[in-house]
Amino acid sequence: MPTYAHRVDTFGTTIFTEINVLAQQYNAINLGQGKPDFDAPADVVAQVVQALQSGYQNQYAPGPGVPSLRKAVADHVARFYQLDIDPARGVIVTSGATEGILASVLGLVDPGDEVIVIEPCYDSYVPSIIMAHAVPVYVPLHPPTWNFDPDELRAAFSKKTRALILNTPQNPTGRIYTREELMLIAELCIEHDVTVICDEVYEHLTFAGAQHIPLATLPGMFERTVTISSSGKTFNATGWKIGWVYGHPDLVEGVARAHQFITFAVHHPTQEAIAYALALPDTYFQDFRAMYEGKLALLRSALDGCGLKYVAPQGTYFVMTDYSDLFDGTPTEFAYYLTKEIGVACIPPETFYSAEHLHIGSNYVRFSFCKSDEMLLGAKERLAKLRK
Repeated sequence: MPTYAHRVDTFGTTIFTEINVLAQQYNAINLGQGKPDFDAPADVVAQVVQALQSGYQNQYAPGPGVPSLRKAVADHVARFYQLDIDPARGVIVTSGATEGILASVLGLVDPGDEVIVIEPCYDSYVPSIIMAHAVPVYVPLHPPTWNFDPDELRAAFSKKTRALILNTPQNPTGRIYTREELMLIAELCIEHDVTVICDEVYEHLTFAGAQHIPLATLPGMFERTVTISSSGKTFNATGWKIGWVYGHPDLVEGVARAHQFITFAVHHPTQEAIAYALALPDTYFQDFRAMYEGKLALLRSALDGCGLKYVAPQGTYFVMTDYSDLFDGTPTEFAYYLTKEIGVACIPPETFYSAEHLHIGSNYVRFSFCKSDEMLLGAKERLAKLRK
């Protein structure tokens, strides 16, 4: 009898789908998936409407992306990071960052190559590597401060290493790698001639003076780095699925060759709107960060009031919390207990780890604070029951 391919044997249903269903079933406040419950800016939404009604932008967009958005990405990178990107040859628009990751892996990695993954990690990285018939090699971050061990990182490199996937600001831990950490990564990648796939979708979500430093800005790294970002996080528009990959044209060409047979073209009117959004004044990005600093303060107050331990994130809209003082069980068991009995949903991190490092994430779950203030205050009231 026909069956599915072995390459997807280990994929299963994502934990996000599982927790979302459970949260609905028990009417829980859902602090699980990183999906804002408030809308994109009204003026950006108006740009989509205008594009839809223009009569010119309801057909296929150019496969690499509309010229206005590719130029807007290049201008955005120059404005914030002083990098000179060729919008025609150095930018590809993708169906969200997740497709950008898959296209980058398929376009830059050959079967049998090794790809270093720093974990816990976003759950699409390893499936992308597996679908490319490459081999993931894992380097763990160590709690509670979520640092990597330099010796463990060095040991991960070999003659077979083709690429490293780097996520900063880092989901799910909220870490932002320091310049010293990035310099070590760069040094090792140059020494071993390794390409870096940088996931920087939380680039504008940094707190308490932490600085996001794109790896591509370090000496010798632009020509060996592709950088992925997305409109979903920065403009509260996760449903629009507009992402992009930028970098040296020789590397972006590989991404483009894969992209054209994964998605071909991305939703045309929304690309025009994000081109507008990326050119918003500095005040938008400052207010955006300030809004999330307020939401982080609300979640921290809730966590402090219920006895969950954590280290304040430097970026993203996630907090990893240690529940070991309150519950004896696996992260998934605690997530189910919290959803069913307390009425607050979170994400257990087991699927963010390889089997060999699963124990490192024991006693931790991830909360998201990209939610309305009312929802975060409601979560505080419910979480207080944990103390009892």
